[in-house]
Amino acid sequence: MATRDIPDLTTASRADKMPSLQLLTMLRLGLFQMSLGIMSILTLGVLNRVLIDGLAVPAIVAAGAIAMHQFVAPARVWFGQLSDTKTLFGLHRTGYVWIGAVLFTLVSFLAVQATWGLGGSLEAIGEWRWTLPVTGWTGLLGLLFAMYGVALSSSSTPFAALLVDVSDEDDRSKLVGTVWSMLMVGIVIGAIVSGGLLRQLDANASMEMLRPQINRLFTVVPIAVVLLALIGTVGIERQFSRFAVRSNISEREDQITLGRALRVLTASRQTGLFFSFLLVMTISLFMQEPVLEPYGGQVFGMSYAETTMLNAFWGTGTLIGLSLTGFLVVPRLGKQRTARLGCFLVSGSFVLVILAGFTANPTLLKSAIFLFGLASGVTTTGAISMMLDLTAAETAGTFIGAWGLSQALARAIAVVMGGGVLSLGRLLFPANVTLAYSVVFVLQALGMLLAVWFLGRVNIQEFRDNSRRAIAAILENELD
Repeated sequence: MATRDIPDLTTASRADKMPSLQLLTMLRLGLFQMSLGIMSILTLGVLNRVLIDGLAVPAIVAAGAIAMHQFVAPARVWFGQLSDTKTLFGLHRTGYVWIGAVLFTLVSFLAVQATWGLGGSLEAIGEWRWTLPVTGWTGLLGLLFAMYGVALSSSSTPFAALLVDVSDEDDRSKLVGTVWSMLMVGIVIGAIVSGGLLRQLDANASMEMLRPQINRLFTVVPIAVVLLALIGTVGIERQFSRFAVRSNISEREDQITLGRALRVLTASRQTGLFFSFLLVMTISLFMQEPVLEPYGGQVFGMSYAETTMLNAFWGTGTLIGLSLTGFLVVPRLGKQRTARLGCFLVSGSFVLVILAGFTANPTLLKSAIFLFGLASGVTTTGAISMMLDLTAAETAGTFIGAWGLSQALARAIAVVMGGGVLSLGRLLFPANVTLAYSVVFVLQALGMLLAVWFLGRVNIQEFRDNSRRAIAAILENELD
């Protein structure tokens, strides 16, 4: 037997003597995740409206540029492995979190400046055309969002690894639940703060009016985000990390490559069906991200502050859905039925979003967005609960990691599809902006029904019997 196969009782006992996380420490860690929620409001809740509504950039171009930060998600594999082997400031995780936070906030401000450059080029020619300056500024904007995604990965991936390092199995679920909830809180806070800073901008604000207000927003909020990242992580790794005393590190999400993810997710008929359900569900959930705020501005005449606040309704609904579903819905309906119910509710909420547009009723829109958030929480809880149950313990890390990477890419596809479908809708219905936006929401509603169709063909017993062996065979072949 090799030496590495012999358990190190000394290290095991040292790990047992490490202090356990208390609720206050979990909430502190959640501050970093809250900062990510706040930043998501700036990029997907504010800047996309500036591009699509304020500067009249084609939706597919704006969405494609913004989605670049999701398409570089495979970079997190490298950052996860780098933080395992190389320390910064004598720490495996926290140094990467700090530097990454500074970088992605800085790059977000640079992306805004590229947006003004693109707007100036469009003003000079009076309409959208692929001139050399327009092409150059658009390319730079896409590059900056790719850099934003890389910087985000360099920070968020080591942070996710830190959550594993500082927790034990018995308190990890509490930690993850707390941190995830703080992400939703960050979205709500980000919407409220951004709405307050943008309250002076009306629906038809010119670029001259937009520029100083948006620049102020992308200066004040990123500074607060960096401070939250520091407050949330300083000292925690040194006090609580088990990294140095654990002889074996379980396979984490950030260690799964894209190729391996695809092999795992298509290992058998049942894994393929479940992956198809998750893929269609994710795309259908997030296609509205690049178009919701422009929808509020162009169809309802909402100000920038009002459309930003739509995210508060969505975030609050999602937080309630996530919090209550695990306690009230799943125990009564079961995980598969809960996921199905969530999909139907999401589909129905998009019908209400469309109805709100044709009635020009902002109150109905806000109610529909709240219901959409609530339904998203139900769907997500049911789907994740199923995923955790549908595979053997020895392959759970691999399957969850594969899903995590594929979900990031699915969200990128969803953002591009949302912008692309909106551009198509405008071509089909040039005289009716409500119909143009409705094409996106109709496709999302139908996508959720397609997800239900895939979910109905998932056989839990067959999944457990066949997929376990198929995934294990893939892992064995890779080891060989």
